[in-house]
Amino acid sequence: MEKPTDKQVGGDHYKNCTIQPVVYIESNKLGFLMGNVVKYVTRYSVNSNVQDLEKAKHYIELQLQLLEEGAP
Repeated sequence: MEKPTDKQVGGDHYKNCTIQPVVYIESNKLGFLMGNVVKYVTRYSVNSNVQDLEKAKHYIELQLQLLEEGAP
């Protein structure tokens, strides 16, 4: 039976990674915002799409805002 990490819907930019972002994110308990940073930086390394870096930057800015506002 195929595992969910053995397939990818809409491309193969994560499936072909040595360590899939979802495995890294979950193993390190990074949470939603920082997990998206890992995801978009990984996509950039495969596709060289500058928009992926802008998205990663946006998620870092969101995390910083939450920290500044005292969110856990």
